This record gives sequence, C-alpha cells and structure tokens, in this order.
Amino acid sequence: MKLSIITINFNDASGLQKTLESIACQTYADYEQIIIDGGSSDNSLHTIQQFHNSAIQPFYWVSEPDNGVYNAQNKGIIKAKGDYCIFLNAGDYLVDERVLENVFCLNYTSEIIYGNLIGISGNIIIGKSKGKVHTTFLDIYSSIIKHQASFIKRDLFQKYGLYDESLNIVADWAFFFKTVGFNAVSLQYIDVDIAYFDNNGMSNNNPELCKIERKKVLNQYMPLLMQEDYLLLEKYSGIRRIDKSKIGWIIFRILAKYFKNHEN
Repeated sequence: MKLSIITINFNDASGLQKTLESIACQTYADYEQIIIDGGSSDNSLHTIQQFHNSAIQPFYWVSEPDNGVYNAQNKGIIKAKGDYCIFLNAGDYLVDERVLENVFCLNYTSEIIYGNLIGISGNIIIGKSKGKVHTTFLDIYSSIIKHQASFIKRDLFQKYGLYDESLNIVADWAFFFKTVGFNAVSLQYIDVDIAYFDNNGMSNNNPELCKIERKKVLNQYMPLLMQEDYLLLEKYSGIRRIDKSKIGWIIFRILAKYFKNHEN
C-alpha cells in the first residue's frame, strides 16, 4: 500500500462528510483509509458507516475517547500500513479528484513530500501557503511545511518516534523540526495544491499556547546560542519576502546587526 490517509474527528459530522467525499472521489486508488473518532455524540458515526458501506474496499475506523489530537493521530499511525502517511482531519479536504494521482505518478522517493495548502474561513479562501524548492532551516523554523499538505514516510515514526502528546498544538511542527531540521531527513517540495484547511482551528486561535509550546520544543532541540538568533529573526514579519530579494536580504542583515548590537 503506497499511502495511508489518516482522519481524526470529534463531533464534526459536516466537516467529516466533506473530508471523506474528497477522498472517495480520488482517481488514485493505492491507499488505505483510517478514521479515528474520539467518541462523537453527533451524526459522525452515521457518516462514517455510510462511507464504510459504500467504499470499494473496507477501511479501518474506531470510535472511542482519546487524549487529544496527537494521541488520535498516533493511534492512526500505529494502524497504518502505507509507505507514506497524510493527515486529513475532519474539515480538511483534497482540492480535487486528481490530487493523489498528481503526487504519486512521478514516483518521488524523498522521506517527506510536501505541497501547497489553501487556507479557508467558512467557504472563503483567505490565502495559500507555498513551499520552496530549496528549503532552509529557517523555512522549517518558520513552519513552511504544512501538515495537511505533507506525505510522510511511515518508517520515520518508527525511527524518530510518534507525535509528542504532551503538546496540544505544535507536535507536527516539532516532528518536522526534529527530523528535517536536525536529522537531515530528505525533503521534496512539489508545486501542487494539496488540500484546503479551515483556518479557524485551535492553533490559530490560541497564539499564547502556541508560543509556549514552540519555546518548549526549541529548548529541547536547539542550543541557546542558536535560539537567540532565530528569535531575533522572528521579530521581522517581512522576512519571508525579504528572503527572495538579494538587495532586501543585504539591507535586512545590516539592520538586524545594527539593532542586535544596540540591544546588547
């Protein structure tokens, strides 16, 4: 099996319906489907059963209490048998019926393959997160790899461990930070729109917790000397655009050095 599509859900029957519809219509068939439900009390179980009954091949699903998003995703990983895993939670959905075919027809071999993620609020598109062919450590630090648009070799979870369940928001970022940033896991960006993502989730509505958890991850993996430089870069909101301009980057470095010297 080439791909394991892992979907977690809790009381989001309408979002789950949209997610499962986008999977069911795919022209690519070399995948398994895994649904981890957290013990929903709405119409979610009826929705799962409907898709299960009409599926070309039965898929694995379970409904039981869990200990949060990453605990549920870890349950899915343990059940997965595909070479790669992608995480499409309830409310996330693939952009069209040829997405998976477009990704896997070229036989990429990198350990993590990632594409573009389209952010939505309701039914309104509010932006697109694109990657870079030449991804740097700063890109990883700046969350350029989006979880819902990433295909992750399953054996990476065996080698580097499952998602850190002590984190509520940034465990996926921490996984990329650890594997790509500090262990040179191979990474491939493809300029393909993969999925739509509801921008009203917990990570976007709880910036303080996100900041606390990111700091915890930095303390775990990044030496303090490096942290100081990257925290300085974080102060400049235009860094992503500046990075694409040679002149802009030179000016930024001069200004950054000036302000850093005056802070000391």
